[in-house]
Amino acid sequence: MSVNTLTVEAVNASPSRWRERLVVALSVLASALLLWLASGQAVSALAYALGVGCLAIALSFAIRPREAAETSDFAPPDWSVTHAAIERGDEATAIIDRAGRLTCANARFAECFGIGAAPPRLGLEGVDNEALEGAARAAWRDGRAEYQPISAGERAWRLEIERAGRGQDFLIWRFSPVVRRDPLHEVIGHVRGKVGQALGREGIQVAAVAPDGQIHAANTLFAARAVGDAEADVAGTDFVGYFSADEQERIYYAREGNRGASVRMLHVPIADPEAVAASSAAADPAQTASLFLLIDNQGGVGDTRTGIPQIEALLARLPLGLAMTDRDGRFLFANKAFLRAAGHDESGPPPYPSDLVIREDKGALADAVRRFAGGGGSGDVAVRLRSAPEDPVSLSLAGVRGLGEGAVILSLKDSSEETRLKREIAQATKMQAVGQLAGGVAHDFNNVLTAIIGYCDLMLMRHTPGDSDYDDIQQIRANSNRAASLTRQLLAFSRQQTLRPEVLQLPDVVAEISTLLKRLLGEKILLEVTHDRGLGLVRADPVQLEQVLLNLAVNARDAMTGNGGSGGIPATKGGGVLRLKTRRITAADVRAMKSEILPIGDYTALIVEDTGHGIPPAQIGKIFEPFFTTKEKGKGTGLGLSTVYGIVKQSGGFIFAESEVGKGTRFSIYFPVHVPDAADAEEAAAAATAAKLPPKRKQWSGGGRVLLVEDEDTVRAVAERALARQGYEVTTASDGEDGLEALGRAISAGEEFDLVLSDVVMPSMDGPAMAREIRALRPELPVLFMSGYAEEQLRREIDIPNMYFLAKPFSVAQICTAVEDVLKAR
Repeated sequence: MSVNTLTVEAVNASPSRWRERLVVALSVLASALLLWLASGQAVSALAYALGVGCLAIALSFAIRPREAAETSDFAPPDWSVTHAAIERGDEATAIIDRAGRLTCANARFAECFGIGAAPPRLGLEGVDNEALEGAARAAWRDGRAEYQPISAGERAWRLEIERAGRGQDFLIWRFSPVVRRDPLHEVIGHVRGKVGQALGREGIQVAAVAPDGQIHAANTLFAARAVGDAEADVAGTDFVGYFSADEQERIYYAREGNRGASVRMLHVPIADPEAVAASSAAADPAQTASLFLLIDNQGGVGDTRTGIPQIEALLARLPLGLAMTDRDGRFLFANKAFLRAAGHDESGPPPYPSDLVIREDKGALADAVRRFAGGGGSGDVAVRLRSAPEDPVSLSLAGVRGLGEGAVILSLKDSSEETRLKREIAQATKMQAVGQLAGGVAHDFNNVLTAIIGYCDLMLMRHTPGDSDYDDIQQIRANSNRAASLTRQLLAFSRQQTLRPEVLQLPDVVAEISTLLKRLLGEKILLEVTHDRGLGLVRADPVQLEQVLLNLAVNARDAMTGNGGSGGIPATKGGGVLRLKTRRITAADVRAMKSEILPIGDYTALIVEDTGHGIPPAQIGKIFEPFFTTKEKGKGTGLGLSTVYGIVKQSGGFIFAESEVGKGTRFSIYFPVHVPDAADAEEAAAAATAAKLPPKRKQWSGGGRVLLVEDEDTVRAVAERALARQGYEVTTASDGEDGLEALGRAISAGEEFDLVLSDVVMPSMDGPAMAREIRALRPELPVLFMSGYAEEQLRREIDIPNMYFLAKPFSVAQICTAVEDVLKAR
């Protein structure tokens, strides 16, 4: 079934064209007749008519190709061709126009979703239509969008939306079915297909058996031995009923009896052991279904090794980690996948499985092997391998019979990649938690430093140079400023530092700081700077980028000149080479890197490389953590690289560290290429100018009434005294609710405030909530926020017009200057 609401009407323009030609011909004849009557010369009139006629014929031939071309260019669409193109059996496709109307759909779409409603309103239970509408808006905007699998009943779909059409006026919705893997179904297909036939040619009988003993599928060799007919369908019959055993526990086909050859039976669980543990057999039969491989015992009585080499050759090709032990627990064989997962040399297994695990787990594993060898069954045991003693793994065991010496099958999955991902996730989670903690501590400490610096400024106003206390106060103030720089580093690590991003070229930043770096590195270290051509623009704070280069250069200098080694490794005394490089990285280069962290795109890279002794592999993953340092005790704060990490991440970049002991360390920083939009840049510049310089409504002449809202008593006292000394009339409040009450009392008394100076984070009612309440009463009243968090972050979260910002910690002069600048801008 198909839907096609657009129809094409063929328009025949031939009658209209002949009418036009007839009108022209009559006009020419009438003009010739008038010329004959006026001049009385019939020859002249006839010559005139013939000349005009020849000219008209020539023009018609000249215009005809252009008309044909124009007609072909504007030919209406043929929807029958579109319908034929989208008619696919496995993919549901629909096309909608700008008005959201369904214009075309294939039969698969009508079968699965119906034609009662056009996408995104599919009208199916469990489908998030709002999310589909969001995907449609993204496709109209970006030209393409994708959506995670859509579940509708027992089906699941993957959605791709693409904008198309001559005028980009249509959306093509493609619903591709998501195939859910069924391990039992796959095994049944292999047993009945070419795999079963190949095993049969090698003399191996195969049967897939359900937990209740019923056969799901078997190859033709099994059917021939079990019932005597290779084409017989044994599905649904009892597997055990086809076999019998003698006193020596040798297994025979019941149809053949002792006349036939005995068989050895290998039992392989179909599903993953973890899935078996997570679900019950009654809930999902596929989780406990089994694959049985049967091989004839061609040797005599007691020849128990006959047939084992064939089984080893078969299991060696499987991607699963499989091994076999005898009843005494000795390894008979192990495939490469098992040895690789166990972290053992693939040349051959050790004598016992317990040799693969740590000493504490040897007894438990040996007992498990003996238990399954004697009683059969299957199960799992958690062990810690000698190759990775920190990460427990699950070793699956299953007892088998009929394989002679073979008594226990062991299965081990290679979980090295899973372990690596778990460690990376744990590291990322730890870094995020440490960042949040560092940001919170820095914010609270900024309040303390604001009070200390403010009281020092007030005391310095009462003391002059030469007083006995003047130098002591200056020392307190200097150490407070040093502490403030440490808090700024913590805020940089937690990505909460105030940045002033600009569109710039990295070589310009390197050139600005190169002279300082040469003096900083000294004469023993050679600085080499190289730049690629065609570098893209980046958007970052140039001051913070200089801080990044300084921190990396200082670390490189210390690693090369003996001012602090890496992880106890002494640095070289003879100097070295520090290389600064800028590189152009294209999307193709990123794709070739196959990085799981760096998104595909164009980047401008900044590379800092030294020739020091490097960082040990055990420490390379911790170097960006705050307060972690590879330098000697007392020679590093541990905040240099954490500051670099925070600045790069807050600027939207990525940083990677590579090091080899004895050869040096390399830091690679990738900044996304910034493509400025002229309209956006003009709008942003206008908004920034309007925010900094609002229209003046009255001339400021000094002084004014200020509403000061701060929950920290010491900070509030310092700010009040500082503003009062400058002639401001200050009204204080301890939180947002007190601030609103103070404003209400002033309005009732007929008084007005010129400025609200408020902290951001306060109990009860915070600064932004209070500011919104104030704007409802006094829309034009400016608000100056004080905070230790980043200005950009606060502006995104608060989004209040006519808002200003003062970073903590601040001095008395800084708060007075900030208040004065805001009042001057009114």
